[in-house]
Amino acid sequence: MKNKLAPADSLERQYQRLCSSLASTGYISQGSVLDRSTLRTPRSGYQWTRKVARKTITVALSPEQFQSLRKAIENRRNLQKTIVKMEKLSRQILFGTLPDTHRRKPLPKKVLGVI
Repeated sequence: MKNKLAPADSLERQYQRLCSSLASTGYISQGSVLDRSTLRTPRSGYQWTRKVARKTITVALSPEQFQSLRKAIENRRNLQKTIVKMEKLSRQILFGTLPDTHRRKPLPKKVLGVI
């Protein structure tokens, strides 16, 4: 029984769509931001935290910096999701279109990492 994967043309179109979405990503940043003024006992300010060499670094932010960094962190998370999708599509395209070795059984989707 053949291992059924999506047609290569369809996969290529999906891959190109993901590539074009990367061009409009905008600024990116790692970490997380926190609005401390909305906590139960109100505190002033905004914070940005991230890990550097297994240490947590915390930086105080202005409201404008908070909004911009929040968007940049969201962009980075979306970028990571897009890259994971692109990797899966790449493997499907490469294993589906290029000559393969002779196998007794076809490679399952789990081995290819497409599920």
